[in-house]
Amino acid sequence: MSKRLQGKVAVITGGGAGLGQTCAVLFAREGADLILTDINEAGLQESAELVRAAGAQCSVYAFDIADEAAVKAFGEEVCASHPKIDVLYNNAGIAYGEINKMINDVSKDRWLHFLAVNTVAPMLMAEALRPSLAAAKGLIINQSSMASYAPATVYGVTKAALNSITYGMANIYSADGIRCNAIAPGLMETPANKAALPPETHARIKGMQLIDLDGTATDIANLALFLASEEGRFINCDILSCDGGNRLRGWRG
Repeated sequence: MSKRLQGKVAVITGGGAGLGQTCAVLFAREGADLILTDINEAGLQESAELVRAAGAQCSVYAFDIADEAAVKAFGEEVCASHPKIDVLYNNAGIAYGEINKMINDVSKDRWLHFLAVNTVAPMLMAEALRPSLAAAKGLIINQSSMASYAPATVYGVTKAALNSITYGMANIYSADGIRCNAIAPGLMETPANKAALPPETHARIKGMQLIDLDGTATDIANLALFLASEEGRFINCDILSCDGGNRLRGWRG
């Protein structure tokens, strides 16, 4: 490993499983110390053990990112103990279950909950950690999705809105030297994804890719690592796709 993140501090939400855990371990191997959040305490402890085994320091915080007071309290505590934070990866979100219903099939209360978690919480996290991100001239990565393009489900709309908020955040936080980008993954071969998608749906989505490969959490984590490293320093205010060239983005034909 080249230790591209040596001496850096990264906050990853949703760090207790899946992509968040994969990214935490990769960042640790590249030299970063980790601060992980999740609502899954057992998962956080597992991730922390993996991060420490990779030779990095790790602290964990269990709370709901939809709870604004909890986010603010987290920010105050973390900024006090870490005057500089180099990366905030807003990975946590709701991706499965009711959120995948069509946009006309969910109540207002549920709409507001899904938007609170997937769309607004990333901005609240950035605000809570802004002093330390500014001190490091750091990076914010928001977790979007290929479903954000031409969305028909609630999930897709929350991610389309997150794309717009990413542009707004990049404009606002540039005054502090903070970059803000989003990553839009395609079909990922993760246990949660396989459990949630019927085989025919999985095959249909994979069939829309321009290349016949299975996307993995490591593919996304590697892109996040690139953005967080010196090599990605000039990339800002963008939504980066990592989806095998999925045709859901209409201009691809």
